[in-house]
Amino acid sequence: MNGRNGVVNAMSVDVEDYYQVSAFAGTVDRAKWDSFPSRVEDSTKRTLDLFAEAGVHATFFTLGCVAERHKGLVRAISDAGHEVASHGWEHYRVGEQTPAEFRADVTRTKKVLEDLSGQEVKGYRAASFSIDRKTWWAFDELAEAGYRYSSSIHPIVHDHYGVPDAPRFPFAPTEGNPLTEIPVGTLDLRGRRLSCAGGGFFRLLPYRWSSFAIGRVNQAERQPVTFYFHPWEIDPGQPRISPAPLRSRVRHYTNLGVMEAKLKRLLRQFRWDRVDAVYGLGSPAEAEAAE
Repeated sequence: MNGRNGVVNAMSVDVEDYYQVSAFAGTVDRAKWDSFPSRVEDSTKRTLDLFAEAGVHATFFTLGCVAERHKGLVRAISDAGHEVASHGWEHYRVGEQTPAEFRADVTRTKKVLEDLSGQEVKGYRAASFSIDRKTWWAFDELAEAGYRYSSSIHPIVHDHYGVPDAPRFPFAPTEGNPLTEIPVGTLDLRGRRLSCAGGGFFRLLPYRWSSFAIGRVNQAERQPVTFYFHPWEIDPGQPRISPAPLRSRVRHYTNLGVMEAKLKRLLRQFRWDRVDAVYGLGSPAEAEAAE
C-alpha cells in the first residue's frame, strides 16, 4: 500500500450517464433512457485524459448497459491500464432486487465487461452504495458470481445510504466468504465519522476539507482512502433534468464547473492507483508477474 512518498490511495470512477443517477430515479423513467442524449462516452474519455496527464491509474465501476451501448469505451479504459469493474447493469439499488435477480444482474454485467475489456472483472460497486444491513445477503451472491471484492459501503450516517457501524477499512463481511468489502473513505474526527470519499461531498465542500481529511487518514492511520467520482461531474454542459426535486438538483448540479480543476489538484497532491493494486487484489498471474 505504501509508496516511497507515503500511502497510495485508491481512485475510482462510477461510469454512468447523467440521467441514470439515483437522484433522478423518480423523474426519469428507465424505459425512456435511450431517448436522452448520451454524454457518458465523451465525459469518460475526458476522465481518461485527466488520469493520463497525471500519470494515474484507476478503477472504473461501469454500468453494463453503458458498456453494451459504448463497447469501445470499455476497451479504451482497459487499454489505458485501468481496472474495469462492475456497477451492475442498470443502476438498480440492491434492495430493489431479489437475491436471484441481483445474482443474474451482476453475473450478466461481469461477463459483458470481461468480454469487452479482455480482463478479469474482480470488483463490484452497488448503485448508490446500497448494500446495507437489510441487503447483506448481496455479499454471498457476489462471491457466488465470482467477484473478489466489493466497494459498496459508505460507513457514515446519510439520508440516502450508509452503514455507520461498519468498519472504515477493508473487512470480510461474512464468515467463510472470501469476498472483501472495501468501504469508501471516511475520517473519524472526535468520534464522528465524516466522508472524504469524493462525489458530491468533494464538489460541494471546500477543497481544503478533502485535503485535510485524506492527509489525516494517510498520515495518522497509515491507511489508504478509497475515492470516487462520476464522469458527469466534470460535464457542466449536460442537459438539465426537469422537473426534479430541489434537493436532487442541488446535489447534482452544484459546482460542476469547478470539479475538473479540483480533481487536477487532488491528483497532484496525493498518490493514487487502481483499487485492486492498492489493496493487493490482483489475479494470481498478476501477482506472480509483479514479483
